Amino acid sequence: MSLIPGINKVILCLVCCMALTGCVKDIDLDQAEEIGLSPDIDVDLLIYDISEDYFYQSGNNVFQPVIRDTVRLEFLDDDYIQKDLTEVEFYFRHINTFPQRFSHTIKFLSNAGREQILIQYEVAPGSLNNPVETDYTEIIEENRIHLVRNSIQMVIELEAHPNSDEFKGELKFASTGLFKFDF
Repeated sequence: MSLIPGINKVILCLVCCMALTGCVKDIDLDQAEEIGLSPDIDVDLLIYDISEDYFYQSGNNVFQPVIRDTVRLEFLDDDYIQKDLTEVEFYFRHINTFPQRFSHTIKFLSNAGREQILIQYEVAPGSLNNPVETDYTEIIEENRIHLVRNSIQMVIELEAHPNSDEFKGELKFASTGLFKFDF
């Protein structure tokens, strides 16, 4: 006699018992509104590499210690920025081979040109053989996030502070924003 039909009946009986007596947790579909996503998005804002030539006016070769540039950050006007942005961490990095220091000013402006955020810091001097890195981080938390939402332009102002050393070198700049959301 074969034991296989008997084993099949026992297994079938156990499966039926487990199916009928298993625990089932109720699903609360009202909790669907409480589900949230909190992604972080890293965005490059502005990158440049300048030499001493940028500080001289073309045509008359006169030294101009301050240079400016304006960048429109159109993505700041998007719906997800306006509704779901909770925090931004701006990161600025310089690598300087000039033997001079620089003052760096970054302004975030509204569409009407009103200043929303002002960031200022110094860039340390370096040398051609010994580049110096300067890092600066500015965190905009939830209590000031409306200032980022109101911004659309980023103005960069770089002021060279000449000294007795020759004004020759290179300044590399990279800026990023780590945007944190709560959807």
